[in-house]
Amino acid sequence: MLTHASTRWRFIAATLTALTLLSAPAASQTARSSCVATAGSMTGVTWLAPTASTGARTPPGADSRKGAPLTIVADVPLPGAAKRFDYQSLDTTTGRLYISHMRGDRLDVFDTRAGKLVASLEGFPGATGVWAVPSLHHVFVSVTGRHEVAVVDDRSLKVVARIAGADFPDGIAYAPDERRIFVSDENGGADLVIDGVSSTKIGRVDLGGEAGNTHYDAPSHCILVTVQTKNELVALDPASQRIVARYSMPCDHPHGFLIDEPHRLAFVTCEGDSRLLVIDLRSMRTTATLKVAEGPDVLAFDPVLQRLYVACESGSLAVFEERNGALHSLGEHRAPHAHTVAVDPGTHRVYLPLQEIDGKPVLRVLAAQQ
Repeated sequence: MLTHASTRWRFIAATLTALTLLSAPAASQTARSSCVATAGSMTGVTWLAPTASTGARTPPGADSRKGAPLTIVADVPLPGAAKRFDYQSLDTTTGRLYISHMRGDRLDVFDTRAGKLVASLEGFPGATGVWAVPSLHHVFVSVTGRHEVAVVDDRSLKVVARIAGADFPDGIAYAPDERRIFVSDENGGADLVIDGVSSTKIGRVDLGGEAGNTHYDAPSHCILVTVQTKNELVALDPASQRIVARYSMPCDHPHGFLIDEPHRLAFVTCEGDSRLLVIDLRSMRTTATLKVAEGPDVLAFDPVLQRLYVACESGSLAVFEERNGALHSLGEHRAPHAHTVAVDPGTHRVYLPLQEIDGKPVLRVLAAQQ
């Protein structure tokens, strides 16, 4: 039987516990924010549309011209075999551009500020995806020839870890709150999940079909991946590592894509029918379908000029300007095997690795006309 004293002390202890919980930091009271994705939207109710234009400027008569508003600055010779390149990743804190020379079995490191090659690292057979994470001082590289993801220290440029668990690792994304890396396993039909701090495998998310590219969307706090054999765009929760929503894409074999986060738009390229989709992430509706050259692959976006670059296997770099949620063609730049592209939003320079110009691989540097 409880006495009045013991009852009083239990009441005091419970009160102190409640006060402690109320004064605890918010992060310890609630779980991390989850992926905001429903059947009809990937945009939360608190999101606000930009109030003004970001300063895009369209050259007079651009919509009708054939040539893109780009000028060749240089063709920088690159080492290795005159064979296919793949993804690129720009570290804007250092100006270093990391380029996967897929069939050259190497990772090239180009200093965009100095305009010169810093290093060409061998030992990356079949390198596809690459993603620099400056906060971790790591560069993650998909190495298909070894069915692994290699981790390169961006200070020493040495491989510091290798993570197995993917049959054909491809596109890479980083979820900063969880500090997790998500890697498309194209043949494995999944996304491989890696702890970015310890560089260890922590899971796999089964997608039910071949994985295309993977990206992180900060406003929704979701990882997005195209499932190309199911013609879908899939949203994953980076915390729970679970699929939250699936969205049907009205095209054949969606593979590459890119997100304009502030304007809540996704641009999806479809390899099977050479289409470019514009997806409104507020309603998940396809607002436009554009025809591009054969084999669209990698995309890049200049958020200042509001220009979208779509690189195609057939040798076309299509250039569009985004205005009021729509894309307007600015023409194309023709170059052999121009299927991977990167852009520096600070200088507006465009980087186009080409596997063969006069028998040798080069990095074509282009300046955007404004």
